[in-house]
Amino acid sequence: MNTPIVRIYVLVLLLFTTLVYFTSKWTVFDADELEANQKNRRPLIEEQQIPRGSITTADGVLVAESLPEGGGRNPVYVRRYPEGALFGNPVGYSFVEAERSGIELSENDLLIGEENEFASIIDQIRDEQPAGANITLTLDAEAQQIATQGLQSAVTDPETPGGALVAIEPATGAVRAMASVPGFDPNAVRNQDTFRELQRDDSSPLLNRATQGVYPPGSTMKVVTAAAALDSGEFDPTTVLNADSPKEISGVPLQNSGGQSFGDIDMTTALTNSVNTYWAQVGEQLGADTMVEYMKRFGFYSVPELDYPSSQMEESGVYSTDGLVEEDFDVGRVAIGQGGAEGQLLASATQMAEVAAAVANDGTLMKPTFLQSAKDPDGRTIEELDPDEQSEVISEESAAQLTEMMTNVTREGTAAGLSVDGVEFAGKTGTAEIDVAAGINQPWFLAFAPSEDPQIAVAATIERCTGCFGGEVAGPIATQVMESLIDGG
Repeated sequence: MNTPIVRIYVLVLLLFTTLVYFTSKWTVFDADELEANQKNRRPLIEEQQIPRGSITTADGVLVAESLPEGGGRNPVYVRRYPEGALFGNPVGYSFVEAERSGIELSENDLLIGEENEFASIIDQIRDEQPAGANITLTLDAEAQQIATQGLQSAVTDPETPGGALVAIEPATGAVRAMASVPGFDPNAVRNQDTFRELQRDDSSPLLNRATQGVYPPGSTMKVVTAAAALDSGEFDPTTVLNADSPKEISGVPLQNSGGQSFGDIDMTTALTNSVNTYWAQVGEQLGADTMVEYMKRFGFYSVPELDYPSSQMEESGVYSTDGLVEEDFDVGRVAIGQGGAEGQLLASATQMAEVAAAVANDGTLMKPTFLQSAKDPDGRTIEELDPDEQSEVISEESAAQLTEMMTNVTREGTAAGLSVDGVEFAGKTGTAEIDVAAGINQPWFLAFAPSEDPQIAVAATIERCTGCFGGEVAGPIATQVMESLIDGG
């Protein structure tokens, strides 16, 4: 056989084999990975031909819809957000020019009709245009408005970057409000120049502070410490410790607020008055292993199990210069929501709302969710909220004891000046010191209401607020949101 012809034959065969290999790899084996790659804009362009499903709040407010742009048989559908910035951070955006974020990303398959594979196949057989599902969120527009306005009023000082609030239904995990300030209008994101300006903005409006912002939780962490202490069986509400100030914790003196010494007090009194030296001793007696175990039960050390992009959520926990740490930290100071040289405790508003929700739900944490229901274009229900248990955090008895202690905080303690529509509620204030010399704090408030048969749990925080305290700044915002959501508002 002619040698040159053989060589050409072998070369053609090799090229053909290579072509078949890569074609198969890209179109079959790696198809899903390529489709999901955020740098691949082809799916975004193709999906413009699909009437993307609408997004509506639980109380019927339209927050996202697709409108045809251009004429002809195959119009391009463009997203519109009627409520502007109000739902910008949780709902996100979907544009070819800016890709996707938020719920628009996490629920993309539903919104473009790919979640219902059978219907998609039928559409292809009939040569009909596919259409996305219309989804209803658990978010409540009135509560969202109250939360956003409250946060905006608290961050008027240029030195205060922003704030966040999350409200969760304890029994179901339904997220009823998620506000992040400053926010952004998703309609503006389509303009690439505006999008770049938002990305460069020092105030970080594209950052969802409710899920991506992590801050020292201050004394709200005492709820986690109390839960661990009660559930461990080593403590009860009547356990007495000496709470003089200062007291040496991990070899360094720790002060109570204002330097006040309380003498011998029980656990209920210590939570009511947010006594640092008491709770730091509890943390030391429990030890780092037990504290971390209960923190993990509450959801710390992992991103929230929320139907939301994991890339837009941060883990809560003890952070060192090398990242999250589970040992060799100042457990006494972590127990009161601070930290030491070995590690700083940081938590998101979503995480702290989960803490409140777990205590409110008899010690059981439900998976948080945004999705109330999804219906196909013909109105048939494809998905609906099915409450899912995430973890048994503490016993029902421990939760009942802690609820009573937290209720006492709002009766006669650091949150006594707050009220929720005439009902008893459970709460805990927090004021993490960021810069003592400058008086800059991170105020927090977490709560649930009513104390008996809780309907809503909430956590609110304000960034770097000068002269601010949790009960005075974050507390009123949280209580107003709870009032709007109790018995449907």
